[in-house]
Amino acid sequence: MAYLPARLYQGQPGTTETTVYTVPTGKTVILKQIVLANVTTLPAKVSVSLVPSGGTAGDGNRLCKDLSVPANSIVTIDLSQVMTAGDFLSAVQGTSGAITVTISGVVIG
Repeated sequence: MAYLPARLYQGQPGTTETTVYTVPTGKTVILKQIVLANVTTLPAKVSVSLVPSGGTAGDGNRLCKDLSVPANSIVTIDLSQVMTAGDFLSAVQGTSGAITVTISGVVIG
C-alpha cells in the first residue's frame, strides 16, 4: 500500500460553500495541514468543513467557522483527521479573493 504526501487543494474558495477536495474511490486520506493566507490589506473570514460522504457542509462538520485571518497574514491549522472515500472538504470565504487556502495530507491506497 502506497502512502503519498500530497497537496490536496490550493486556491481561493468562493463566497458560497464550495467543495475543494473529494477523496477518490479506493483511497483514504490523512488530512495534515490547512494554511489560510489573507492576501488583502483587511481582515477576512473563512470557514472549512470536513464532510462525511453523502453529507452537507455546515456547522455540524466545521473544522473552523468564520475564522478571522488578519490582513496580509497566514493562519496554519495542524491536524490529523482520517477521511475515507467520498468524504470531502468544503470551504467558503466572506470576501471574494481575500483568502488563499492550501490543504495538504497523505493519500493512502
